[in-house]
Amino acid sequence: MHTNVDTLFDRLWDKYVAITPSAHKIHALLVGEENSDSIVNDHVAFRTFNLDKCRLDELAAHFLALGYEAKGDYDFEAKKLTAKHFEHADLTKPKVFISELRVEELSEASQAIIHKLVEQMDESITTSETFLYSGPQWSLSKEDYDTLLNESEYAAWMAAWGFQANHFTVSVNHLSQTQSLVDVNTLLKEAGFVLNTSGGEIKGGEDVFLAQSSTMADKAGVEMNEETVEIPSCFYEFAQRYELPDGKLYQGFVAASADKIFESTNAK
Repeated sequence: MHTNVDTLFDRLWDKYVAITPSAHKIHALLVGEENSDSIVNDHVAFRTFNLDKCRLDELAAHFLALGYEAKGDYDFEAKKLTAKHFEHADLTKPKVFISELRVEELSEASQAIIHKLVEQMDESITTSETFLYSGPQWSLSKEDYDTLLNESEYAAWMAAWGFQANHFTVSVNHLSQTQSLVDVNTLLKEAGFVLNTSGGEIKGGEDVFLAQSSTMADKAGVEMNEETVEIPSCFYEFAQRYELPDGKLYQGFVAASADKIFESTNAK
């Protein structure tokens, strides 16, 4: 496992931008070409299946070993997901949001496909320092991808992309030119980026101490049956946090908003 938090996030970022080229363009838009380091990352999110080899706890172990602590639990009933978020004692380090699909709640056909994929995993990969950016640990057919996609976009994304960051998140509170999510969204739209409008362009707000928005995912090629299929890859999220009554910024997540953020990887 990694011994350094920053190194881990650098590796995750490299893998992420390789299939999310819009992230570099958004950086340039928000802080200029030369100042990409001045973007503060609010949180990074991961997806997985709740099967023994790869359940949420297997991913979380890498962050717990680096000083993270479990903070919040979430249930997304309609999407059949369970999630947790983790925070580091050093609040300048990104928060981590990990969700897992409750495979047993899917149809028998989808369950069989997911079990077949996970059976191909080498169990030792979960303790490797590269695990969190190792991608899919199985081969996937276009037919199986389509079957999953028909029932659960989340399942299809996970089957295609495997273990890597699903999205990074700009902390709007730490931007230099504006600390307003409304302004950020305007900049993005004027530059031609398509935003996720499910549940509204801005999910949440000051009343729940967190406002979020996101782009729709880029597209990238995945090998299936020896053909390359262009599918949604990853997206970029933007979070504006508000002060709690005690004057501290809210650090948690809002399930109703996160539920809609998941839809950023839906096909446009």
